Amino acid sequence: AQGDAQALAKIPVVCDYPDVFPEELPGLPPDRDVEFKIDLVPCTHSVSRRPYRTESTIARTSLDKGFIRPSSSPWGCPALFVEKKDQGGKRLCVDYRPLNAVTIKNKYPLPHIDILFDRLAGAKVFSKIDLRSGYYQIKIVEEDIPKTAFSTRYGLYEYLVMSFGLTNAPAFFMYMMNSVFMNELDKFVVVFIDDILIYSKSEKEHEEHLKIVLTRLREHKLYAKFSKSEFLGSHSVREGGSKLDPSKVKDVLNWKQPETVTEIRSFLGLAGYYRRFIKDFSKTAKPMTSLTKKNAKYLWSSNCEEAFQTLKKPLTSAPVLAQPDVTKPFDVYCDASGNGAGRVLMQEGRVIAYASRQLRKHEANYPTHDLELAAVVHALKIRRHYPLGNTCHIYTDHKSLKYILTQPELNMRQRRWLELIKDYDLEIHYHPGKANVVADALSRKAHCNFIEARPNVVPKDMELRKKILDEAHTSPFTMHPGSNKMYQDPKRSFGGLA
Repeated sequence: AQGDAQALAKIPVVCDYPDVFPEELPGLPPDRDVEFKIDLVPCTHSVSRRPYRTESTIARTSLDKGFIRPSSSPWGCPALFVEKKDQGGKRLCVDYRPLNAVTIKNKYPLPHIDILFDRLAGAKVFSKIDLRSGYYQIKIVEEDIPKTAFSTRYGLYEYLVMSFGLTNAPAFFMYMMNSVFMNELDKFVVVFIDDILIYSKSEKEHEEHLKIVLTRLREHKLYAKFSKSEFLGSHSVREGGSKLDPSKVKDVLNWKQPETVTEIRSFLGLAGYYRRFIKDFSKTAKPMTSLTKKNAKYLWSSNCEEAFQTLKKPLTSAPVLAQPDVTKPFDVYCDASGNGAGRVLMQEGRVIAYASRQLRKHEANYPTHDLELAAVVHALKIRRHYPLGNTCHIYTDHKSLKYILTQPELNMRQRRWLELIKDYDLEIHYHPGKANVVADALSRKAHCNFIEARPNVVPKDMELRKKILDEAHTSPFTMHPGSNKMYQDPKRSFGGLA
């Protein structure tokens, strides 16, 4: 804490706002114009669940600060305590699923991370401010406090501040932060829940922006955590683009060969987060995605292993993607083949994003003209907020598409697509296949041939089967989910148990 205070005192502008960076929250948040509400579905009755049979303790800090208090509410969700990774000690977590199931959902939108990054084009100096226990800085309206009650071995408690796990907490917090920084949003501030990013084109300008943001926090009595904040730094966006953070893809690079369909889905889900950095993602992943289809036989073939390793390699050398400038025209290179559709979004010769997808069954029967037009439609739908409202040059290797906007005879499918295309300011250009290298590569990966084989099954050995079920039952991680689930879970991995 003393080190943080010394470091804070050395940072220009920030040193004038030590009260915004306290060592801990001073107590209950002040009364604000807006407080968190929990609106319930009509005719809902209170829900109460027994506490979990796990090691328990009292959240003494939260109790002393007044964040929680003893309760006599008819509501009650189970609570548990998990180890904190960075600070030691235990964190209170409440399983609010019963309450969330009867809560009317708040549809306030959370911003898309990619769109937030688009706002940073041209910026060179950045600061990041992370609020300290942000949810605990918002009060719950008095009449809804009993709904937050949670049960522990030591009794029933309820929250006076917004708690993690409540279904509408992220949306409400986003609403509150947008209200605080409404005049600065997308000018030099972007906000994602409790993270604030300030961006500027020069250090002098940045100091003024930083002063405005810190003043806003002081006015609204919002407190930040200095150790998790960064000031007057630079980012890869400084060089005119964004790139992967090596520490963020470590899990993908170290991923072991999947052994079940669930593990395949987990890997593809994690790697898919970075798909805009990787050309031909969906085509490369096809051997693996084929194994996740319903009734597909699980066989990890050489094609699957090749796809698995190929997907990991680009993450170590992914390109720097350009930040789009919405005041300039966009170039879209698209192509389709019998195996898929690919697209590259560019601006002034720099790649902004890659996209590709496999063809659906009915699309494989399209005539060439319709297939190429489908690739154009796919290209426009992906990240449509970029070309919409701007001039967009479409490059395709199918020459007849140049005349689609003036073609007198159109089939029903083409007419439907033309309605979408007319929303854009387009110029369609013929680009020979030999020159359309990147988009062509995205769409032309060969089909994968799978070797048929019978799945592995457990032999008809009653002792072995009993051992499998016993181990599943006695595992400390099963939490005794019930006899039916206890049987079905190992059945997914051991077909012979059927």
